Amino acid sequence: MSEIYEDYYKEITGKNGEIIKIETSVTPHFNFAYDVMDRLALENPDGTAMVHVSAEGARTVFSYADIKRLTDKAANAFMSLGINRHDSVMLLLKRRYEFWISILALHKIGAVAIPTSHMVSSEDIEERIKISGCKAVICVNSEHICKKVADAVDKFDVVKIAVGEKYEDFIEFSGLLEGAAANLFRITTDAEDDMLYYFTSGTSGSPKAVIHDFSYPIAHIYTAKKWHGIKKGGLHLTVADSGWAKTAWGKLYGQWFLGASILVYDYEQFYAADLLKLISEEGVNTFCAPPTVYKYLILEKINDFNLNNLCYVTTAGEPMPKEVSAKFTEKTGLVIREGFGQTETALQICTPEDGVQVPGSIGRPSPLYNIALLDDAGNLAKPGEEGEIVIIPDSERRPIGIFKGYLGDEKQYEEVWRGGVYHTKDKAIGDQKGNFFFLGRGDDVIKSSGYRIGPSEVEDILMKHPAVFECAVTGFPSKNRGNVVKASIILKKGYEASQKLITELQDFVKKRAAIYKYPRIIKFVDDLPRSSSGKISRAMIRKQDEANVG
Repeated sequence: MSEIYEDYYKEITGKNGEIIKIETSVTPHFNFAYDVMDRLALENPDGTAMVHVSAEGARTVFSYADIKRLTDKAANAFMSLGINRHDSVMLLLKRRYEFWISILALHKIGAVAIPTSHMVSSEDIEERIKISGCKAVICVNSEHICKKVADAVDKFDVVKIAVGEKYEDFIEFSGLLEGAAANLFRITTDAEDDMLYYFTSGTSGSPKAVIHDFSYPIAHIYTAKKWHGIKKGGLHLTVADSGWAKTAWGKLYGQWFLGASILVYDYEQFYAADLLKLISEEGVNTFCAPPTVYKYLILEKINDFNLNNLCYVTTAGEPMPKEVSAKFTEKTGLVIREGFGQTETALQICTPEDGVQVPGSIGRPSPLYNIALLDDAGNLAKPGEEGEIVIIPDSERRPIGIFKGYLGDEKQYEEVWRGGVYHTKDKAIGDQKGNFFFLGRGDDVIKSSGYRIGPSEVEDILMKHPAVFECAVTGFPSKNRGNVVKASIILKKGYEASQKLITELQDFVKKRAAIYKYPRIIKFVDDLPRSSSGKISRAMIRKQDEANVG
C-alpha cells in the first residue's frame, strides 16, 4: 500500500540519485483534513497523531481516530453557530491542543482560519477583523487574551469562543464540543479556495493578510521529508507558537502527511533545561527551532540529557550564528541544518537531510521551485555577487505553496510578482556550488559610504565574542556616510557594559572583517524588539533610531 503523501508528491532523480525536480498533484477538491487526516484515522486509527504536554506537565495523547472524532464534532459545533464555507475565524490559542482541533475543523467546513499570535494588542485584533471580516474569534483564557478580544470585537458582530475557564459572555469551547454531533458528512471544498490568512507586518503601514489556498499543505511534504528528515512513526517537535506560519511548516501538514507524530510543548515561559528534559523523556526524533532557542540550549549541560533518539535538527526564521551552530554540534554531535522561506511561501531553500551543511549557508534551492538571485538590474547575479532571492515559475500556473494574494491589496500582490517573477525582497550571495548565504531583508542591508553591508555577517562575528549573548546589527543615520553600522547587544551573565568592552568588540570585528563593516556605534540592551512571530525586528530598531535622530 502506498503512503498517503505519494498520491500528491513525486521526486524526479538524476543519475546520482539527487532530486532534480518534484512533481506535485492536486485534486480539484483536495482538503487536508479529509484526504489526509481522516484517511489516517481509517488506515491507522490507533496511531499516535499528537502528544500534548502542558506547562504543568499534563500529558495528553491523541490518536488519529481521536483527531477525526474531535474535528468532526468541532465542525458541527462551528456550523451550529453560523460559521460556514468561506467564512473566516481568528484563532488565538497559543499552543493549546484546541488549536489543532479548531483549524482542522475549519478546513472541513471550508472556512478560512486566521492563526494569530497571542502577543497582538486589542488594536491589532480589531484591525485584523476589519480587513478579514472574520465571523468568530476562538481564544484561550490566559494572559488577558480574552479581555483584548472583548475590547476589540465591541464594534463588530463576532462570535466569541473561549478555551479554558469561562470568560464573561464568551461561549465555552468544551461545552460547545460536548454537545455537538459526532457524525459529519464531507463538505465539498475546492483546492483553490482560501484556507489560511496569515497577517504579516511590513516595515510600515497596516499588517497585510497573506492568503494560502487548500493546496498549500502539499508544498510542505518536502519540508517534512527532506528537510526535517521525518520518518513514518517518528516523533517531531517544532518550537513555534500556533500564531506563526512556522506551525504550518513544522506542527501540522507535512509531518502528518508522512505519518509521523507531533509533539506539542505548551509552555508558559521558556526554559532550555525543561525543553531538553522533554526531548529526552519523549524520545524526540526530529527537532526544529529558531536560532534563539539554540542560543539558550548551548548554555545548558546538554550531556546531562539523553538525546540518543534525536536524529536531525533544523533551524529557520533568522540567521543562525556559526558560533552557536558549532557549539551545538560540539556538544551533541548533531549538525543544525538551515532553511529559508517566508510566510508567503513554503520552504524555499535548505540543506536537506542527505546534504552537507556549509557553515553560514541557508542551503540550496528546493527542487519544488526554480530559484535564482537577481541583481539590481534584473540580471542573474554571478557567484559571489549580491542578489535578490526570486522564484521564477516554470509555467503560467502559480507554483504550489506560493500564496495566492494579499487580502484586499491586489496592487501589492502585483508588485511582488512584477515581471512574472516572485520577488522575496530578501538578499543573498551564491557560491560556485549553488549554496546560498543570506544577507538580510532588502531594507536591512546597510548602505554606508558606498558599501553594502549584510547585517548577518557582522552579527555572526559578534556572536563569536564570549561576552555576546544576542545582537542585532542595523544602519544608523549619518550625514556623511548615509548610514553607519550599529550593533545592539545583549551581554551574557557576568559581563558588564563599559567603554572598554565597546572598544574590544569593535577591534574584534575589525580583525575578522573589512574595516568598513565594524560597528561604529554599540549599544548594550536588556532585550531586543521582536515581531509577533518572535523574530528580532531590525526595522523597529531603525525606526526608533530615526525618531531619536529626527
